[in-house]
Amino acid sequence: MNSPAPLDEIRLHGLDLPVQIGVPEEERAGWQTLQADVVMRIERRFEAMADDLTCTIDYSAVAIRLRNLAAERPRQLIETLAAEMSQCILSEFGAKGVTVTLRKRILPGCDCVAVHLTRP
Repeated sequence: MNSPAPLDEIRLHGLDLPVQIGVPEEERAGWQTLQADVVMRIERRFEAMADDLTCTIDYSAVAIRLRNLAAERPRQLIETLAAEMSQCILSEFGAKGVTVTLRKRILPGCDCVAVHLTRP
């Protein structure tokens, strides 16, 4: 039985996302910065791209789009934003799979609270 070929990945680490997010209304009223790690799996192997940007995912465009998505409206849950980010990458950038980790620095005595999701 043949296993599927591994997918090459493009990763964004520590992407700052300005957001209005939180359960209390007072928290959502102000802006805060979340950090995201995004892994985008692509079907084409890197060596098959022939140094052509149209054969890959433009990670600069992804970063801009995710910042705009995060800032477009207030949300209560970081889980909601993580799900929206993954759907955006899959539908708008043609990734074959995506993993999103979203971190929020909110709890005293805790580096961060994080959510993590993977979509095929």
